[in-house]
Amino acid sequence: MVSTIVWGTGNIGRAAIRAVEAHPGLELTAVLVHDPAKIGRDAGELAGLGHRLGVAATADAGAALAAGPEAVVYAASGDIRPSEALADVVGALRAGAVVVTPSLYALYDHRSAPPDVREPVLAAIEAGGGSLFVSGVDPGWANDVLPLLVSGLAATVDAVRCQEIFDYSTYDQPDAVRYLVGMGQPMDYEPPMLAPAVPTMVWGGQVRLIARALGADLDDVREHVERRPLKSTVTTASMGAFEAGTQGAVRFEVQGIVGGRPRIVLEHVTRIHPSCAPDWPVPPGGVGAHRVIVEGRPHIEVTVQATDEDGNHSAGGNATAVGRLVNAVEWLVEAGPGLYDALDVPLRPAIGKLGRRSG
Repeated sequence: MVSTIVWGTGNIGRAAIRAVEAHPGLELTAVLVHDPAKIGRDAGELAGLGHRLGVAATADAGAALAAGPEAVVYAASGDIRPSEALADVVGALRAGAVVVTPSLYALYDHRSAPPDVREPVLAAIEAGGGSLFVSGVDPGWANDVLPLLVSGLAATVDAVRCQEIFDYSTYDQPDAVRYLVGMGQPMDYEPPMLAPAVPTMVWGGQVRLIARALGADLDDVREHVERRPLKSTVTTASMGAFEAGTQGAVRFEVQGIVGGRPRIVLEHVTRIHPSCAPDWPVPPGGVGAHRVIVEGRPHIEVTVQATDEDGNHSAGGNATAVGRLVNAVEWLVEAGPGLYDALDVPLRPAIGKLGRRSG
């Protein structure tokens, strides 16, 4: 059994606790929290399992790492605290742990990561003997292993398009939805996630991974952003009201240019209500999906939808990201120290999990 810490108990952390507990080869040994109100609470309660796991949450990261865990699922946010997240991950690597996380965007394609991010990680791996794999949904499996798998079904490939199409009213993370993405903000507000060069910073690594796997030489990576206002005020169950005239939908692309044309395209279509930008692509059922389109011969489309936590599509997406990471832990332990990406780490079947439930 691989002794495993889950660090963070938000949207990703809750799913991580459930995934670690359900994994036949992993043992949940500690849960780290930041909120003082969560200290001492049982991991099963924090994960919404409905029963206790006998692991009490703690805020003492130093003590948890000093206990020598073999693996850390780092689920704390890196969106608005990237420096802190990097420091936490470096500390876990220096403690000799295998670390999996969706929180460090620059390291999805570590070969193109800036030196001030990559070098501390490599130094920590050298010093402590740990390893790191960074992945998620989008960026993550929906625009690395899935499109590459689907491309292998084609005789010819003209272009690869990966889409995330979501109604964000189901995404219970107001800071990210309202301020990073800009939903509900005046149309002259510049959302940090949509500022020039930021989409490329976050998703450009995935474009490069696809290009590298397909043996294609990129001429350039470009981005295109469109925004639409709400025509009427809408009210969401988890995040309150979004006023008419404020941003209600965003569509952007990060494009890999090959031979002068956009051949690898990562597209996001995000709404706070279905009534906004109805002419843009919509997912089956109108709520959320990830789609891969291989334009070639034959033309192939694959759409993936996931739900969790009482049918929530955003929670389902988070759970798939966690599944990709947690299911990679045993492979990483066997592979040894290193900095890995999605082309290194296989997508493994759910060995030993058929019919198995948490707890």
